Amino acid sequence: MTVTSAPPHPRVFSPAAVVASCAGFVLIGALQALYGPAIPAFRGEFGLSPSAAGLALSAHFVGGVAGVLLFDRLHGSGRVGNRRILGASYLLMALGAAGFALAPTWPAALAMALLAGLGFGGIDYGLNQLFAVGFGHRSTAMLNILNAHFGIGAILGPALIGAVGSAHYPAVFLGFALANLPLLLCLRGVHDRAPQTPGTATQTSRETSAVTTSGSSSEGSTERSSDTYRGQVLARSLGSVLAMFVALYVLHVGIEAGVGGWEPTHLETVGYGAGAAATATSVYWLMMTVGPFLAAPIALRFSAQAIITVSCAGMTGCLLLATVPELAPYAYAGVGLFIAPIFPTGLPWLNRAAPRARRAGAVVIAASMVGGVVAGPALGKAIEWSGIRAVPLVLAGISALCLAVTLRLIRGTRTR
Repeated sequence: MTVTSAPPHPRVFSPAAVVASCAGFVLIGALQALYGPAIPAFRGEFGLSPSAAGLALSAHFVGGVAGVLLFDRLHGSGRVGNRRILGASYLLMALGAAGFALAPTWPAALAMALLAGLGFGGIDYGLNQLFAVGFGHRSTAMLNILNAHFGIGAILGPALIGAVGSAHYPAVFLGFALANLPLLLCLRGVHDRAPQTPGTATQTSRETSAVTTSGSSSEGSTERSSDTYRGQVLARSLGSVLAMFVALYVLHVGIEAGVGGWEPTHLETVGYGAGAAATATSVYWLMMTVGPFLAAPIALRFSAQAIITVSCAGMTGCLLLATVPELAPYAYAGVGLFIAPIFPTGLPWLNRAAPRARRAGAVVIAASMVGGVVAGPALGKAIEWSGIRAVPLVLAGISALCLAVTLRLIRGTRTR
């Protein structure tokens, strides 16, 4: 028997393109985080109510969902290469940020926020998808490193606004727009055609073999009927798996947004001062940034299923500990550490579990953005019914559901 080694994995990114991609994630993390600290200046300049000022981030997320779906459509058509799509996304984000800084009216500013969000969504989905298939067995580790840089940007953006003052937000947005342009020069290091999603080639060869055997058999009609039935069962199975991944992403993004939004209020309610509560919330976001860096080497030794299971169990335990006032700030930091690897670690698992569902990545990433928008009002209503002190219990219930979905996914995607 002849043993052959596996062919080397085709390189999708040059070293310079990997660095530029991480810089791109710093920028999209900063962009998303710039709107909130600049709200006082929006309100003063355009005479806005708090809810009207908050529409800037909503417009950004609407554009982000559209950018994810548009990138996926162009990427799947095969007519436009990865370099052109990523380049257009960087340009859209730069134009939108510059337009937002210079907009003379609030409706124009919202239109520019939507345009920037369109580029944001293209970069977010595009780089996540390419990293998920571009590094072979190292893809999970590389995705964690990539997404950790998003957290770095989310910390640096508000710090920059705080340093220069919210009144100078146009200069910050213009500087952000200019920072996108050098990244265009590094797109030459991105392969225009990414390799097939893991499992697709194997599935195709199996189907070809089955059709060939069926055609040469005297009972070809029966075999084809059997293949049709198996195909229908597979389609239903893929639909179920995709639905569970969507649930996993929506739930965990809801927890992430819920802790970030309600931790300060809960800590103040149980006796902490406003300064201590704000500091504890900053530590939570810091742990969200540190978590993927810690998960990257772990991902080289353990499966995505194991990492996500431990993450869901860990954040559930930490949220239960947060019901104890003395432990709450430390428990929330633990939630940030455990929840951080779920998003990047789940994408390679999704690609292996549903290799024939070409749009699976776009669906779950778009769903996660929608989940971030919906989580605020939904959690607010639940907390109205249960009271502020029940915040960690409400979130722990959602986290337990997240763990249940993960365990169901493991059973549903286990290969025989």
